[in-house]
Amino acid sequence: MILAIAIASVYIFSSPAPETPLGLTYLLSNWISHIGFLTFFGFIILILPLCYLVPSARTVKAISAVLAAVALAVLGFDALLYNKYAVHLSFSTAELLRTEANTAISLFSWQRWAFFFLIFIFWLSAQLVLANALWKRVARLQKRKLALPISSFFVVCFVSSHALHIWADANLYHPIVQQDDLFPLSYPATAKTLMSRYDLLDRDNYEQRLELQFDDRISLINYPLSPLYCSVSAQKKVLLLVDNDVTKLASQTKLRSKIPLYADRSSMRDAQRGYLFGLPELYHQVLSKKIPILLDLPTALGLQVGIYASELDAGKQTQQFSQDWSNFEQGVTSGNTNLAIGFVDSKQLNSLLLDPSVLQQYQVFVVKDSASGEKYLYSNAELYADFASSEDLAPTMLNMLGCNAPTQNYSTGRDLSNPGRDWLVTTQERMVIVIQNNKRIEVSSNGNSKVYNLQTGEELPDEADTRLLSQAIKRLSSFAAKH
Repeated sequence: MILAIAIASVYIFSSPAPETPLGLTYLLSNWISHIGFLTFFGFIILILPLCYLVPSARTVKAISAVLAAVALAVLGFDALLYNKYAVHLSFSTAELLRTEANTAISLFSWQRWAFFFLIFIFWLSAQLVLANALWKRVARLQKRKLALPISSFFVVCFVSSHALHIWADANLYHPIVQQDDLFPLSYPATAKTLMSRYDLLDRDNYEQRLELQFDDRISLINYPLSPLYCSVSAQKKVLLLVDNDVTKLASQTKLRSKIPLYADRSSMRDAQRGYLFGLPELYHQVLSKKIPILLDLPTALGLQVGIYASELDAGKQTQQFSQDWSNFEQGVTSGNTNLAIGFVDSKQLNSLLLDPSVLQQYQVFVVKDSASGEKYLYSNAELYADFASSEDLAPTMLNMLGCNAPTQNYSTGRDLSNPGRDWLVTTQERMVIVIQNNKRIEVSSNGNSKVYNLQTGEELPDEADTRLLSQAIKRLSSFAAKH
């Protein structure tokens, strides 16, 4: 049990740690009890019958050591498989294992195979020594009366872990429920039917929240969802300027479109990634090594792309597009830059907008704070929206450069230059935000939802539109890669 529990620690270190004390308590109790149960069950099925069927103690020890060594080796292999692919040994992973085995056979030299064989021999020898040492000390160990405290400890861990899971499953408590597939052959207890029978669980409410549940910890991403094929025009020019200063906006009358913009971000890094990738904060951590489609595609097709920011923190791949202010300003005023994105201060913003050639040559988008702290999107282009999010800018700008590739393949936003859906979905920290009809709906990871007035922030007694929320969460989760 001790050896198996130690090997199983690989599963824990291969997964994000629970963020709540209750989630951590369940992890530790489930780790000890489940792996201990698997080991004990293996002993009962495979080894205990030998004690009655095989008369030779030496033979029993030898067979037991071989079985233990093989079982622990399989557990170790499964742990390594989980560490690399987040899956366990099963019939569904047979094709993956076959591919991996073929690759290993083709790449490994005979020295490596000999090394692995020697490791197994060493492992088997350790089992034989351990079996022999325990056999000789059975009488001494029996006098210590360790059976009751040790077995009681495992039973308490087993019962508490399953009791916690029954409660977490009924309440869709994500820090615990998300651990369901952490260990091999794990089937945590549930009691929804029994609880609903005694009115301890509202089954309809549970099913509704289950439909709205989402995984808020993304480790892999499909970006883009499929290859993009489109053309762009070297004659078209687009400029995005983002300024969080409340200083008055110059040439506001020439930017005829003005719509409220939802761009509430936890940090400047999240703000920059939201504008460049067109994806919400939920995905920003796993986008650090990706190149935004908004930048990559125009560059690949021969357009000039430039970004200015006093501190550009949207991932290492975006640094290749970074420019200092003088080069960025010159590229815009001369019209040499096809796609220019600047995270500027008010002085830099107004210096560009006061240049008549800029508004003549470019489709301009300006994100600006108002005196009340609300953000607005200004543009000299005609926009078909009553409100927008920062994720809408990437598909809008890319479409204005001439690329008509489906926006859903690279963004959760929409093209504001064409009529589209009347709602938006984004995330803020651990919360899904859906905005529609002057309402802001917040959905937590366990499916609970609250409705607020978008203008006043007052919580409303209205029921959330489950059909809309389900559609929004499906859209939001479309880029999460399956393990």
